[in-house]
Amino acid sequence: MESFRVALAVYTFLFFMNACSTPPKSAPMTTPKNLFVLMPDPDGKVGEIVVSNKEGSQILAKPRHATEVKDANAAPTAPFLLEESKIAEIFGAALAAQPDPPVRYLLYFKMGSTNLTEESERLLVGILETIKARKSTDISVVGHTDRVGSRQLNFGLGTDRAHRIKNVLVSKGVDSSTIEIDSHGEDSPLIKTEDEVPEPRNRRVEVTVR
Repeated sequence: MESFRVALAVYTFLFFMNACSTPPKSAPMTTPKNLFVLMPDPDGKVGEIVVSNKEGSQILAKPRHATEVKDANAAPTAPFLLEESKIAEIFGAALAAQPDPPVRYLLYFKMGSTNLTEESERLLVGILETIKARKSTDISVVGHTDRVGSRQLNFGLGTDRAHRIKNVLVSKGVDSSTIEIDSHGEDSPLIKTEDEVPEPRNRRVEVTVR
């Protein structure tokens, strides 16, 4: 399993709202029949969506930009900025129902080993607290290495590092069945280097708590 279950659209939310076809007589319909709003992910990143029908299309590529489609015979309107208060009014329930975004940790290792650096050892407490607070049953642990050594050897080292972290979590009470491990070896560096170049930031395990 990839260490990041992310698609750009991954963390970019698209909200689609269908209002009642016949609004109550006591209140006029104040929102369009079809409203699309592009929202940033928790890190502030924004993807891009295309809203189209047989009459035309519009691209939404800026946070909180929206377009309306009034009916099947009307093209999407030009993008416009939707105020946060209006977004909360229309989509408050949908926003409240969104799951919390994943929490990710990077743990670094000493060269050629499964021994954590002292700073990373201290991060284990925070990981355990997050798992407990979220009552998480979906944890991924992915091992990585730098490019010192053969590709095959580094895949094995990445696996050993992932197992080491899983074993630590299990020893602290985390259910083993909730943890999935993987290794990318030297293939997914944070910092690209030439072969046989030691790079501490690539000697890591990525822990994702969902």
